[in-house]
Amino acid sequence: MLIIDDLSVRVAGRLLIDHASAHIPTGARVGLVGRNGSGKSTLFRTITGEIAAEHGAVQLSPRCRVGRLSQEAPGGPESLLEVVLRADDERIRLLTEAETAQDPHRIAEIQTRLADIGAHSAPARAAEILAGLGFSAADQEHPCSEFSGGWRMRVALAATLFAEPDLLLLDEPTNFLDLESTLWLQKQIAAYPHTVVVISHDRDLLDNAVDWTLHLEAGSLTLYRGGYSAFERQRRERQVLDAKLARKQDEQRARLTAFVERFRAKATKARQAQSRLKLLAKLEPTTAAVADQVRPIVFPPPAKPLSPPIIALEGVSVGYEPDRPVLRRLNLRLDPDDRIALVGSNGNGKSTLVKLLSGRLTPMSGRMNRADRLDVAYFAQHQLDELNPDGSAYDHLRRLMPDAPEAKVRARAGAIGFSAEAADTPSANLSGGEKARLLLGLATSSGPHLVVLDEPTNHLDIDSRAALMDAINDYPGAVILVSHDRYLIEACADRIWLVADGQVTPFDGDLDDYRKFILTDRRDGKDRERQAKGASRGDMRRAAAQLRVELAPLRKRITDAEARVARLNNEIARIDTALADAGLFARDPAKAAQLSKDRSTAVNALARAEDDWLVASEALEAAMR
Repeated sequence: MLIIDDLSVRVAGRLLIDHASAHIPTGARVGLVGRNGSGKSTLFRTITGEIAAEHGAVQLSPRCRVGRLSQEAPGGPESLLEVVLRADDERIRLLTEAETAQDPHRIAEIQTRLADIGAHSAPARAAEILAGLGFSAADQEHPCSEFSGGWRMRVALAATLFAEPDLLLLDEPTNFLDLESTLWLQKQIAAYPHTVVVISHDRDLLDNAVDWTLHLEAGSLTLYRGGYSAFERQRRERQVLDAKLARKQDEQRARLTAFVERFRAKATKARQAQSRLKLLAKLEPTTAAVADQVRPIVFPPPAKPLSPPIIALEGVSVGYEPDRPVLRRLNLRLDPDDRIALVGSNGNGKSTLVKLLSGRLTPMSGRMNRADRLDVAYFAQHQLDELNPDGSAYDHLRRLMPDAPEAKVRARAGAIGFSAEAADTPSANLSGGEKARLLLGLATSSGPHLVVLDEPTNHLDIDSRAALMDAINDYPGAVILVSHDRYLIEACADRIWLVADGQVTPFDGDLDDYRKFILTDRRDGKDRERQAKGASRGDMRRAAAQLRVELAPLRKRITDAEARVARLNNEIARIDTALADAGLFARDPAKAAQLSKDRSTAVNALARAEDDWLVASEALEAAMR
């Protein structure tokens, strides 16, 4: 059990968490959501004791082991497997003691405990976790120091998962993962045997891996049952109810104020006026919850469309070293309105392909035909570090528009989300999401024919990701998308190209097919080349059709439960609106009592419907693994 009791936390003079409370049940899988900068990571640091609370407390179960994904990548000469195994302190301590223990009773206790925690099977479990995160058996024996920072962060994640703490805290764990490892991690979080709280802006993960959503907004915490979609629906319904209550309260306040102003000076009405003044003072203001609007992201359309194809590859090989191509014999075509997602494990050449298509790499062999006057916009996460820290959004745009008048540059800055003072803020003072928005605006300012996006969502919160999704769907040109955000891919991509084993081939299926293929492939150790060559496409289609038939009853059960939840929420909202009438209990106590009874019945029915939805959803998820 994790109890957050009336917690207030202040950082650098700013109150991020203000008298917030929440009770997280044991074994819950919780998604912690909120806008960037709202205090989610601060809450994690408070739970682990890194930051002291200004008020209130965090209570954990006795002897609760808390594990948090390290923000520093491990290094050193130890192999990846050794780094992960070292994360289980109890196992290391018991194995060390077993070598020197003399007392037979103590030796028996040590061996019993080692058997209880599965110490002897630990290397196999650690290897399985590393494999799920994209490390081959050979990789696992290499020193940690040989890998880049992003891959070492995967090792840190593997170590945290291997330790299996009672309370697992994960802060944006998918930021350094590819789609394949993200799908694997979803499965691990959904099946985690203890309590897990994950900060994420990955909507697909929040819908498929968690059963509770903890929302941090304006310093307050609210716990909702279900994943992100269920949270969004409940929050909208709550906002509608709050708006209705606020209007009713404003009307009541206006009536009381008018009475007091009219009769406070009359002796015959003075007593009544005073009583209404007291009632007015007790009438706490209710503010209707209104979500902060996120400025849209806009990709300007190309000034002049091009004839298809805009890029054609014939037998192209590309790489970085002579005679060592990363990708070989590419035969691909890109048309002006294509929406293509690139999938494949990191290290297989997705970034190499986008560099080739964007003109940052030239072919080693073969023929690459590009349309005349083709304008390509390229966005990659590493470009965030290339921004001039002293330059503002206006300064960066001015360099791109040297002859444009001041008003036009300011207008363009406003169009990409930097109006008024924000346009003059140095980029060093911008958040990661603001830098990403600025880079997107700079890359697309010319109205390109092709937009290439390499992991564009890492620093964007859910609302900003939705704005990016709208921008891609409204843009009339071609888009190449590399992302671990499955929700974004499903919403924006029409086709999938699989990058694997030095080849790039169209994938015959959707992301559900790809997810099943990846998880099956990693579990059984099958060769991924089979799918790339299309040898089993017919079998996959037949298997997918059979699976849809088998899962139809579960899907119907989920749909029915969702309908019941929506109906009951509407009924509760209607009753709450009626009960909000301050004079109801005095005017018609019998009706008020019946409404209260009806509300209790509806709340109990809602809990049963939500439980039914949760059980059916978990059964569906288990069937699809």
